[in-house]
Amino acid sequence: MSFLKSLENRRSIYALGKNVADGEKAIEAIKEAVRLSPSAFNSQTSRVLFVTADAQEKLWGEIVPDAVHASMQAQGVPEEAFAGTKAKLDGFKAAYGTALFFEDQDVVKDLQEQFALYADNFPVWSEQATGIVSVNAWVALAELGLGANLQHYNPLIDAEVAKTFNIPANWKLRGQLVFGSVEEGAGDRKPMIEDDARFVSAK
Repeated sequence: MSFLKSLENRRSIYALGKNVADGEKAIEAIKEAVRLSPSAFNSQTSRVLFVTADAQEKLWGEIVPDAVHASMQAQGVPEEAFAGTKAKLDGFKAAYGTALFFEDQDVVKDLQEQFALYADNFPVWSEQATGIVSVNAWVALAELGLGANLQHYNPLIDAEVAKTFNIPANWKLRGQLVFGSVEEGAGDRKPMIEDDARFVSAK
């Protein structure tokens, strides 16, 4: 399968299940995708927490709902509005697992000190690194026939995730890649903007 075909097969799949024949193979594919992903100065800032089984239930059945519910209440959102959000989170809970992507801030700060000329760029490059590993891991899962969707409940859940799963203080949560068996496809692809609005050439 070509790279572009694999990239095309990467879709946001929300109807996910736990019918994964080899969960360790899926996790190893994510690990390899992270290992092979480029980073500025070969900084390798990305870190990953894998949650499955009881930890998956804990994350999407308790940690995220509690944090989101509290935030909605603090903003004065009507209580009945939470029902739709809870149903969405239950869908994530039904998946096989989640890869939580972090960026190691100690590495970022060390690089800022070592290369002061580029100090302002290292946080930006760190954000680029997490985007690269997220998509590469997502494509790797698609090649295995698994579905995934990328969520960003940080920073609402950061403190509780760190406490529950003993995450180092220097790891900053950047995204949550939910993955599992495809129980229902993604449907029609969303329209893309015209090439003239996106691409320019110079010779």
